[in-house]
Amino acid sequence: MGRSQESFNKKEVRNKKEKKRKEKEQKRLARKEGGDKKNSLDDMIAYVDEHGNITSTPPDPDKKKEEIDVDDIQISVPKKSEQEEEDPIRKGTVNAFFDSKGFGFIKDLETKESVFFHVSNVVDEVIEGNLVSYEVEMGPKGPVAVNVKQIK
Repeated sequence: MGRSQESFNKKEVRNKKEKKRKEKEQKRLARKEGGDKKNSLDDMIAYVDEHGNITSTPPDPDKKKEEIDVDDIQISVPKKSEQEEEDPIRKGTVNAFFDSKGFGFIKDLETKESVFFHVSNVVDEVIEGNLVSYEVEMGPKGPVAVNVKQIK
């Protein structure tokens, strides 16, 4: 007797493909018979309410709508007014000072940011922990403290 040309694995693959093909055919027929109502245009429409939420119900035309002034809508960053300008002279404490290297850092009292300073920009002698006043300028690598003076 001769052996069958098909192995068990080949038969399984062929049976799975056949089963998948039949399932696909059944789904296609089911869609063709009664699936038109499921995909109607009314089911696909979505509405947005006054709070920005997506709903399936249309808005009520009798409901009073809130009037919005177009000029009140701000799209960009608000412009800085002259009243909000910061005082150019800031106050802070010397957080770290490296006398041998000639620079240090000041921790601002209001913003708690650390600002770099160089010995060439120091008016009075300062040491670590001193309360100082200074002005901020933009240096090549970020903000730099200039006119650093010790507050007594």
